[in-house]
Amino acid sequence: MKLEKLTKDLEKILLKLEEVLSLEKSEINRDSAIKRFEIAFDIAWKTLKTYLEEKYGIICKSPKGCIREAFTQGLIEYDDYWLKIVDLRNSTVHIYSEYMADEVYEELPKVLVYLKTLYNKMRE
Repeated sequence: MKLEKLTKDLEKILLKLEEVLSLEKSEINRDSAIKRFEIAFDIAWKTLKTYLEEKYGIICKSPKGCIREAFTQGLIEYDDYWLKIVDLRNSTVHIYSEYMADEVYEELPKVLVYLKTLYNKMRE
């Protein structure tokens, strides 16, 4: 039940992230995309945590730990970009400049592809 709810929540926020990324870039749309990314990432790693626990009996306590376990279990292919996504999420807490916000925003279309891949793997 918990996994099913998280998966549905993840699907919804991924659609919202995709929606805002399809809009013309403006400061408001950029900031909205970054916020939706934060939410999507948080739901994605918590969904992954629950998935690993329910399907494999694996307990992981951090986003990077869960992603490493997903590699180990063959759920996703090893790619350093997954760890960059975690770092991007961590950096959003400390965005104090337009430059940093723009850097994160520019990565979001690629991040969306990765999060959708994870979502689809967990639905299989």
